[in-house]
Amino acid sequence: MAKQVKLSARPRPESGRNAVKQVRARGSVPAVIYGSRTAPANLEVPLRDLETILAHAVGENILVDLEIHDGSKVSNQLTLVQEVQHHPLRRNVLHVDFQAVSMTEEINAEVAIEPVGEADGVKNGGGLLEQSIRSISIRCLPQNLPEIIHVDVSALKVGESLHIRDLRLPEGVRTSSDADLTVFIVAEPTVAAEPAAASAEAAPASPEVIKEKKPEGAEEAKK
Repeated sequence: MAKQVKLSARPRPESGRNAVKQVRARGSVPAVIYGSRTAPANLEVPLRDLETILAHAVGENILVDLEIHDGSKVSNQLTLVQEVQHHPLRRNVLHVDFQAVSMTEEINAEVAIEPVGEADGVKNGGGLLEQSIRSISIRCLPQNLPEIIHVDVSALKVGESLHIRDLRLPEGVRTSSDADLTVFIVAEPTVAAEPAAASAEAAPASPEVIKEKKPEGAEEAKK
């Protein structure tokens, strides 16, 4: 299941380009929090702490317990990291979005799928394991949110496949994806086609005969 981590934050009353520069100058990252029962609010979070959380995350879904310090008042809000914006070249974090969630309300998320084991058809049949779907849409309570869905493919033989309906999802997790979609398949081994033999050897090319052009008046001289 997805780990729940803590992160301190504080309100960001200023907005605009200059305010964002000031936030980054003091080692923080601009952020925003929103949710179905939470009014959108601007925040800032420590850059170093956020980078540590992102670096240790196994999957893309990260549950964060935001500890929001507003003067002498401290409040906690469970959130899901919704989007992280990076600089296109330097790749440093520019902005982060948090979605406020509740432990008693289900959330929608996209979770990655990874194969486990070596397929029998690959090991003994020379086949190739192909993955058609990299992630699926799921719905569950925050405490049941999986980091990654691992799928055992070791029993798959050449020509066999696994569909979404075959996946063993963690308890309390269900998917809205099409049950008939293929996730993994062991394709038959491909054999390189041998070059076709020439039907007949090419005949040697005949030399081109170039006739010498007779000088003008030669025919007249013979008469």
